[in-house]
Amino acid sequence: MVQAIGNRKEKGVIRSLDYWTIIIYIALLTFGWVSVCGASYSYGDTDLFSLDTRSGMQIVWIGTSIVLGFVILMLDDRYLDMFAYIIFGVMLILLFGTIFNPHSIKGSRSWLVLGPLRLQPAEFAKFATALALAKLMNTYGFNISKWKDFGLTLAVIFVPMLFIVMQRETGSALVYLSFFLMLYREGMPGSILFTGVAMVVYFVVGIRFADTMLGITPTSVGEFAVLLLIQIFSVGLVYVYCNDKRDTIRMALVGLGATIVALVFSLLIIPFDVNYVEMVLCAAMIIYLLYRYLATRFRNYLWITAFALGSLLFYNLADYGLNHVLEPHQRVRINVLLGLEEDLKGAGYNVHQSEIAIGSGGLRGKGFLNGTQTKLKYVPEQDTDFIFCTVGEEEGFVGSAGVLLLFLALIWRLIHLAERQVHRFGRVYGYCVVSIFLFHVFINVGMVLGLTPVIGIPLPFFSYGGSSLWGFTLLLFIFLRIDAGRNLLRN
Repeated sequence: MVQAIGNRKEKGVIRSLDYWTIIIYIALLTFGWVSVCGASYSYGDTDLFSLDTRSGMQIVWIGTSIVLGFVILMLDDRYLDMFAYIIFGVMLILLFGTIFNPHSIKGSRSWLVLGPLRLQPAEFAKFATALALAKLMNTYGFNISKWKDFGLTLAVIFVPMLFIVMQRETGSALVYLSFFLMLYREGMPGSILFTGVAMVVYFVVGIRFADTMLGITPTSVGEFAVLLLIQIFSVGLVYVYCNDKRDTIRMALVGLGATIVALVFSLLIIPFDVNYVEMVLCAAMIIYLLYRYLATRFRNYLWITAFALGSLLFYNLADYGLNHVLEPHQRVRINVLLGLEEDLKGAGYNVHQSEIAIGSGGLRGKGFLNGTQTKLKYVPEQDTDFIFCTVGEEEGFVGSAGVLLLFLALIWRLIHLAERQVHRFGRVYGYCVVSIFLFHVFINVGMVLGLTPVIGIPLPFFSYGGSSLWGFTLLLFIFLRIDAGRNLLRN
């Protein structure tokens, strides 16, 4: 009888699998291997399947990944919930231990070297963190609006981030910020997500235009724009979260009027630094917001006050962080991206050569193994972090668009699967998977095109290597197993 029930469950899992996602997975693996062949091929190579070549080794990683995925599908999905914290704890120990390992590869201590095998625990910590978040948020009584629950959630995200940063793998650590997209889906206030976006805008605008002057005045355009944005954003938050049109209109008219008067006076009469006026306006706005909180006891005014103060503090510390906290190579990469420096032979070399390779591909590309930029090894890391340039050169715009559409189909399918989950555990984990894939694809393709900073993260299922391929396979197939078991008969 027990055996019959077990067989029924196994058949149920097979029938319940989302084969569309598996088909997309196989398609990405196939195109990824073709891209690795193109990126690692050298003139004179005769055997793409030899284990002495990266294309041959990638077949090994693909084969072991498929086996790993099959093993995950055969597990009881209840074990994933039961042992989520244990798996997370083991990964934290590995991440912490890796900090002190004696093997440094390209300045990073994120690798565990076991004979000929090299693994990055950070790649596997993603699914472990996702499981821990799913289990925590599935706990009875969990409410993300409670400070205690929200604090525990942040701890689960930031502790592995801290360990990875200590390994000098800032790029891999930044991936964990993608979990905030899942938190937003699960009820985190949109204001928190907006605050994060606002900080990015302050940093980019403030740093990019810091040395640009406003006309004949000694006014920094970057500082002026940031101070004005702080006022605009704060007024917008008052309108949205305080529902007070009178306050909104009053604050907008005072700020805009004073800014226009100061600009006209500085441009036409006596040139002076208009940012002094903007600072006074920001200070006056903060005092007024605090007064409104004390008068109404409406807590949203206090949060908006904190937002304005935090914005000012962040902007004033951004320059210090850029020049004294970030590593020199990271600082140069940001400056190159923002157009503050042109280093075509240094930090900007990878991106420049990648852009040449993609541009040379044209509409239909040069054909398989016919790329010149990649064959002549002009693009460093062209089979790992910059592998998308190989797709652009050999397959052209058509092939690149096709790959992006495959990733779009995968992400859309995963959202569909996440929304149909019966339990919060599956939905939270599903959106964690969506967030990680979305972040990796957006940032990796963006840095190859020169649209985002070069932070050294792989393109899922395309970049050469076993750690990333196994990590993404685990991440995906765990979710497929959770989805397949959502309606199965239980003992």
